[in-house]
Amino acid sequence: MLFIIGLNKISLIAAVVLVAGCSKDDGTSPALEDGKSTIVYDLAGDTKASIAEGIDGKEKRPFYTFLYNLEQRKQIWLHTKADSTQWMKTNLWDIAFTGNYNGDIQINNSQHVGTPGQDGPVKNTAIIMLERAYDSVSEAPSDSQFDNSKISTIGWAKESQDAGWYSYNLATHVMNPYPNRTYVLRLPSGKYAKLQILSAYKGNPPAVTDLFWPAPYFTFKYFVQADGSKNLKTK
Repeated sequence: MLFIIGLNKISLIAAVVLVAGCSKDDGTSPALEDGKSTIVYDLAGDTKASIAEGIDGKEKRPFYTFLYNLEQRKQIWLHTKADSTQWMKTNLWDIAFTGNYNGDIQINNSQHVGTPGQDGPVKNTAIIMLERAYDSVSEAPSDSQFDNSKISTIGWAKESQDAGWYSYNLATHVMNPYPNRTYVLRLPSGKYAKLQILSAYKGNPPAVTDLFWPAPYFTFKYFVQADGSKNLKTK
């Protein structure tokens, strides 16, 4: 599994990185701000890995997985087996960024085979995909809908009806996010959240014109309802 990797003795300077939501003073896009949602800009994934040989500054190897806690805005790297032992089988994270370019996003759930949360303590989480703009999602679906959801991973949508957050152009090798696709989550805490992945490319460009555009650097927005209700209204 990609999330249990021990490559030599890599010095882990920061296994846990706190990722603060950026503000307009940081030169970020005010169009994404709504006063309630958390906006994460250019969260670096495993930028040193590559699926091909001969890429400057990169090495061909599997991409390291990282975990993310939405409420704490915390990124947790799984660089070593010790990291995996410490973090994977816990309720201290919500979603994992796995696979090539960290583009497969998986919720923490013990029953989802082949994911970082498998056989852990978290059982009642779920993901629902809505073909709706983020701002228009004002309420989480019913618990029965969450209970019946079969989605464990959102990544490359090979068909438009798939649950993934992006399409992939086999000619240009570019990931293209679906603009009006929102994911509603039931988290390990029992709270509800909505999530939109906006880009895997540095700077959240409106169009990627270069095969070697820096990646993965994730821009995404989300809202966690702190009071435990299904109210997800952000505008």
